[in-house]
Amino acid sequence: MDKHQQQQLSLAKCSRQKYSEWIFRDVPSDITIEVSGGTFALHKFPLVSRSGRIRKLVAEHRDADISRVELLNLPGGAEAFELAAKFCYGINFEITSSNVAQLCCVSEYLEMTEDFSKDNLGSRAEEYLESIVYKNLEMCVEVLQQCENLIPLADELRIVSRCIDAIASKACAEQIASSFSRLEYSSSGRLHMNKQAKREGDWWIEDLSVLRIDLYQRVMTAMKCRGVRPESIGASLVNYAQKELTKKSSLWNPSSQTKVDLISTGHERLVVETIVNLLPVEKLAVPITFLFGLLRSAVMLDCTIACRLDLERRIGSQLDVATLDDLLIPSFRHAGDTLFDVDTVQRILVNFSQQDDSEDDMEDASVFESDSPHSPSQTALFKVAKLVDNYLAEIAPDANLKLSKFMVIAETLPTHARTVHDGLYRAIDIYLKAHQGLSDSDRKKLCKLIDFQKLSQEAGAHAAQNERLPLQAIVQVLYFEQIRLRNTLCCSYADDDHKPMHNSWRISSGALSAAMSPRDNYASLRRENRELKLELARLRMRLNDLEKEHVCMKRDMQKSHSRKFMSSFSKKIGKLSIFGHSSSRGSSSPSKNSHRTDSRVIERTCASTD
Repeated sequence: MDKHQQQQLSLAKCSRQKYSEWIFRDVPSDITIEVSGGTFALHKFPLVSRSGRIRKLVAEHRDADISRVELLNLPGGAEAFELAAKFCYGINFEITSSNVAQLCCVSEYLEMTEDFSKDNLGSRAEEYLESIVYKNLEMCVEVLQQCENLIPLADELRIVSRCIDAIASKACAEQIASSFSRLEYSSSGRLHMNKQAKREGDWWIEDLSVLRIDLYQRVMTAMKCRGVRPESIGASLVNYAQKELTKKSSLWNPSSQTKVDLISTGHERLVVETIVNLLPVEKLAVPITFLFGLLRSAVMLDCTIACRLDLERRIGSQLDVATLDDLLIPSFRHAGDTLFDVDTVQRILVNFSQQDDSEDDMEDASVFESDSPHSPSQTALFKVAKLVDNYLAEIAPDANLKLSKFMVIAETLPTHARTVHDGLYRAIDIYLKAHQGLSDSDRKKLCKLIDFQKLSQEAGAHAAQNERLPLQAIVQVLYFEQIRLRNTLCCSYADDDHKPMHNSWRISSGALSAAMSPRDNYASLRRENRELKLELARLRMRLNDLEKEHVCMKRDMQKSHSRKFMSSFSKKIGKLSIFGHSSSRGSSSPSKNSHRTDSRVIERTCASTD
């Protein structure tokens, strides 16, 4: 303690000597100003001529002849007051981006405005802000750094808000200029954006990483409102998070299982929650690996439930681009539980499945009328199914992994997500090998997840000899293998000319198959329904033409009763028949009964088509 006091005394002496270097020594001081531990022996006249606050203090104590004044909570402390005092004495100093915020705040505190003196400190500092700082992004960032210790006065003077608006405007203008520089003409003469050219409009990302989290949040919000690209916002968030979050090895390494001390993690928790709130709504604006890193941090730092659920929802919406290392989230908080956080992964899969279902339920016909074999969501579903099977195989050896948790992960995706069950069979086999104490009922329950008909020939051969499987499952494998062998033999000896055509029509008509989702079947049915409607319209047009011809010929019959006309009428009827063939018998004049019969047949045909 004694040494510490001695250091403070020596520092105070040095500061007093420093402050007295520029004071007039030939005139004795008549007022002492104390500011944040610093003492200034000054003169009343130059201070009173510029500062309204000191003028009022001196006027209030004129009779007592005040000689000592303490300025409490002066913004910027002794350093800022020294600059203000120099200005009062007429000593020149340079206004820069590193001190202009302090000068604005201290001039407001000391009331150094135009009301007390022309070209006072307040107007000089304000002019510097307007003419120089607000036109330069780096200077605005530097001023914002100075404002971190000057809030709330800097906010009241609108220094912070004007700097933020200037930064957002400059960043947006830089991006627009960068976009124009990337425009070029193609070989066909069309103007397009060169995606391979380096983006030069995001150089500000590194500059903003020095800001405090609350000011950084306000800058990012302003940039979003100005229309800065989501990819640039995401890149800035990634850069800021990697600089601010401590223990990066445990936060960002997917394979790390290091426990962290939860003491003094308030700043990191605030950073994670703020960055999650700032994430762009657009997909793929930030890498999914970064989202998983944030999720690990949120779990470790015990962030709010809303923060973690938001991350899980974002990850679920683009899970098809994730990797196995991303999904392997260590179980940080439960030492005696599973090695990996299975519950979080299960919630992510639920988010993915619900998102897929919501897309399937859309009423927009364009979603279903795609001519591609698989819609994008179906492709994503296949990728996620393969990812889940690999994840199950990775967590299956964990001795603490309960059967219910393993099964809930396997059952989260819909049945049509897996066209081949080899991956699921492999994961279940690993689980059975690691948990040999399972009862027969549990093994049967687990093996019901496998559709043995969807196993490949190699996987089926392995399953047929797998002693870990229940006897009932082995019987099913042998049965399907026998059917597969029989079909192979039939296909190899069958004659191609005698294949029934209706089978191929049924396959292409949208009948449910293992490789098609309900969404794809619905699209196929819609196409067939559209074709049937077109055929029905053609039949109705041909029927109308028939009726018109019949009316005309009936009118001609009444005028002419010759046999020659009757034979020509018979020939016309043969050509206009909607069934496409005419009778080979001798033609005679059609009676009214035969015409009614043909009409009934036509009406019955159209009704069945409807």
